[in-house]
Amino acid sequence: MNTLHVNIVTPDGEVYDGNVRMVVAKTISGEIGVLPHHVPLVTPLDISILKLRHEDGGRTLIAISGGFMEVRQDTVTVLAETAEAADKVDYDRASAAKVRAERRLQDTKLSDLEFKRAELSLKRAINRLNLKEYGRD
Repeated sequence: MNTLHVNIVTPDGEVYDGNVRMVVAKTISGEIGVLPHHVPLVTPLDISILKLRHEDGGRTLIAISGGFMEVRQDTVTVLAETAEAADKVDYDRASAAKVRAERRLQDTKLSDLEFKRAELSLKRAINRLNLKEYGRD
């Protein structure tokens, strides 16, 4: 078999289900490429853009906000808190979220927890906005 079956799931339901030639994901320790016949693996994922390469050379880009990836027997399962394909992202909303998070980070009265939450919100918003840039490659 020259493909991997990929299933991307969030608490809201399935986001992607299909066969691809390669999956490129950003784990918490770096980027990883998964091809057919990859060794079994379970790894935490960072907030990033998941890249799915198709047999015809096309690709699908999906913004994920962390989660886990399991690889076994030519099947890749991604469990993510949120996942959005490029054509589903509301870029105006993501841009507004980025501005809100940047403002929050400038507040010197934030607790450590509030600061961390604002940082994560900013990272998620930037990740979603980056889909537009990656789509131009």
